[in-house]
Amino acid sequence: MRVKAVLSLLACRSRFAHGEPVDQQQTRTYLVVIDDSPEARVALRFAARRAVKTGGAVEVLAVVEPQDFVQWGGVQAAIEEEQRLRIEASITASLGEIVDAAGIEPNIMVREGEPVSVVRAFIGTRDDIAALVLGASPSGDPGPLVKDFTGTDAGKLPCPVMIIPGSLSDERLEQLS
Repeated sequence: MRVKAVLSLLACRSRFAHGEPVDQQQTRTYLVVIDDSPEARVALRFAARRAVKTGGAVEVLAVVEPQDFVQWGGVQAAIEEEQRLRIEASITASLGEIVDAAGIEPNIMVREGEPVSVVRAFIGTRDDIAALVLGASPSGDPGPLVKDFTGTDAGKLPCPVMIIPGSLSDERLEQLS
C-alpha cells in the first residue's frame, strides 16, 4: 500500500513538473474538524486559504457526540438533533465567510460518535487527505482533539497535523497560508 502511494505521488509530481494536468483524485485535501468554537473557524479560514494557494480542496467534518443515556428515547433524540442543528448552523456561518473570501466550496460531513475515533476512522479511509487542520484555543487547554492528535499516538496518523492558533488575525493567516 505504501509503495503504491509513493509511486502515485512520484507520477503526479512528474506530470505536474512537465505541465500535464494532475488527476482530480490526487487533489490535496485539507480536513478541518469544526465545532462552534472560534478557534475552529480560524482553522477553517486557514485551510481554505491554503487550499486556494495549493490548488487543493477543503473538507469539513463535524462530529456530534452521543448523549448519555436518557430514559425517554424521544428526549435523547431531541437533544442529539439540537446538537446537530447547532453544529450545522455554526458550519453554515463559517462557510459563508470562506466561500466569499476564498472562492471555494468545502464538502461538509456530519458524523455521530466519539470525536477522536470518528476522525481517526475517517482519515484512515482517505488517501487524499494532505493534512488534518485543527484549531487550538488561544489560552488554556488547547482542546481534546489537539491533545490527542499531538500526543503519544501522533506518529500513527497517515497525514500531518496542522495546529492553527486560535488567536491568529486574518492578516497573519494570509501570510502563513
